Amino acid sequence: MKKIFISDKLANDGVNYLKAQSDIEIHFEVGLTEDELCAKIGDFDALLIRSDTVVTPKVLQAAKNLKLIGRAGIGVDNVDIPAATEMGVIVMNTPDANATTTAELAIAHMMSLSRHLPTADKSVREGKWERSKLTGVEIARKTLGIVGFGTIGRLVSQRAAGLKMNVIAFDPFVAPEIYADLGVESVSLDDLISCSDYITLHCPLIEKTKNIIGAAQFEKMKNSAMLINCARGGLIDEAALYDALKNKQIAGAALDVYENEPPKNSPLFELDNIVFTPHLGASTNEAQLAVSVEIAEQAVTFLRTGEAVNALNLPRVSADELKKSNDYMNLATQLGKVLAGLSTQPLTKLEVSLFGRAAEVSPRPVSVAALIGVLCGQVSTPVNRVNAENIAKRQGLALVESVSQETQDYVSLIKLTGHSANNSITLSGVLLGGRLPRLVSINEMDIEVVPEGTLLITHHDDKPGVISAISSVLGNAAINISRMQVGTADNQAHAMAVISISEPLDADLLAQIGAIPAVNQATQITL
Repeated sequence: MKKIFISDKLANDGVNYLKAQSDIEIHFEVGLTEDELCAKIGDFDALLIRSDTVVTPKVLQAAKNLKLIGRAGIGVDNVDIPAATEMGVIVMNTPDANATTTAELAIAHMMSLSRHLPTADKSVREGKWERSKLTGVEIARKTLGIVGFGTIGRLVSQRAAGLKMNVIAFDPFVAPEIYADLGVESVSLDDLISCSDYITLHCPLIEKTKNIIGAAQFEKMKNSAMLINCARGGLIDEAALYDALKNKQIAGAALDVYENEPPKNSPLFELDNIVFTPHLGASTNEAQLAVSVEIAEQAVTFLRTGEAVNALNLPRVSADELKKSNDYMNLATQLGKVLAGLSTQPLTKLEVSLFGRAAEVSPRPVSVAALIGVLCGQVSTPVNRVNAENIAKRQGLALVESVSQETQDYVSLIKLTGHSANNSITLSGVLLGGRLPRLVSINEMDIEVVPEGTLLITHHDDKPGVISAISSVLGNAAINISRMQVGTADNQAHAMAVISISEPLDADLLAQIGAIPAVNQATQITL
């Protein structure tokens, strides 16, 4: 018998599904303190939670038999994932179970803003009849801009198409054919901001998307534009939003999520052209049922077969497998990060080739490790060997792998080629002495680089003085150079520099590097 502990309230359908399994024993007890949970969790194989239970290292230490933590929902901020991984415990969630209800809430907010529904309700309750004052606008034939074209963004686009809206979207990590299949135009963020009548956010909150909508974006929006956020607080600069609404830079906004939740004493409460809901994105009967049943089914599948659906961390692997492939996997991940940093367009295909001794290990873990490098930092869900291929498929990124016993200048070599719509980038990496990772070529440029820390990569004309000019900019900013490698290609008039620097450059410094006359492109990558 496998034993499952349920420490938060789940919908009855999920609990009943577990009760019906002859090889599963469940224990249901909610509202426990950390110490109380520690005292009870020791013999259980799985722990199913929602948002109330906090899984700390202390809980994990007490859970001597625990193999799985299942989160009914998408957010796992209440689980210490690194600690779970260290303990060999799988953490899984249900990322798509509440996608429909969140998409529908975004559409509902769009309707509400367009027809002034909260204001109209309040007016009637106060005995008023302000029909002329509450004249709205139709959404048909208007342009809806979707920022973030993952599962929820795509569901919103399908519903908007049914409402006869023109749909455009921005997501640099989604392949062109996915947009084409849904009849959605892929545009830049600036074009989306300036062209849209409605803008709805459905991207993760990561470093690149924090305050993705701020003062500069509000200045470019139509005065009639309306902004909706049912994704994550922090995507919008709320101070800038306040100014934009107060000064009528935009017509309205609707928020379901906030920088701080609940948003106590927010100045936004003073305004009458904004609508609020208390983080209701997943709050429907259907969504609560779906996440409950889905996590129950995933837990049973894992306990019976070892298949980890929607896992967020690495499964247990044997010590022999780790010893044989771990260094190659780490190299592949670093190469993937460099490849993603150099790519200016969404990748549609990733080729991973293993040569020489590298071909002696199983290619799939190494290929997936390369995927992890390409995808990490682009999506909100932690990317690992369990979920990388599913995420890549969702993003429209195909994986192709090959092996060859032949050597290519090195005893063992890994080659990554990333293909986008208009070009491709090829990187090669090796393990010096069988364990020290090195990046040894970028396209046709031979260059030996330690793939760690912050790298500044420039493409520039092959002429005297360029490196000196770059070094001067860095030196004036008190940025130390720890390593520098310059590569050239035969019969070409351009070169490449890869510079390891002591700290990341801000936008102004990176722009100064790019403004050096002979520098054609400057890219910063943090590994």
